[in-house]
Amino acid sequence: MAKKVQSKFKIHLLAGKATPAPPVGPMLWQHGINIGAFTKDFNDKTREYMQKFGGFDVKIPVNVTVYIDRSFDMELKSPVSSDLIKWKAGIKKGSGEPNSKKVGKITMADLKEIAEIKKDDMNTDNLDSVVKSLIWTAKSLGLEIVE
Repeated sequence: MAKKVQSKFKIHLLAGKATPAPPVGPMLWQHGINIGAFTKDFNDKTREYMQKFGGFDVKIPVNVTVYIDRSFDMELKSPVSSDLIKWKAGIKKGSGEPNSKKVGKITMADLKEIAEIKKDDMNTDNLDSVVKSLIWTAKSLGLEIVE
């Protein structure tokens, strides 16, 4: 027999760095989730992202389903596109004026690599469409696209 769902929500957390501090703790508390268990479980599951990206902070979207008995399931998605692009470009922050002030460069090869990471979470199977989406994200961060 399936458990009865109490609520569902989505939250973005830094890989391997979830803490009970606000805003995470209060959000989990209002849904009746054991905050310590959630943060430990999330950090354990996302520790590999910290190693893969060399300590670069990437946000991981998490779909959380909370059941009546206060148990929960978490579904981890691929890291946020803008964080992956900043990681590949080697920048910490995007440009405040992306049309006039460029903060770095990124290659098409890098964007294709990011598209491979993101393709399962996108609403298309066409890799070229994913790359086009990433190009616009990179441009909005103030990056120049090079071949």
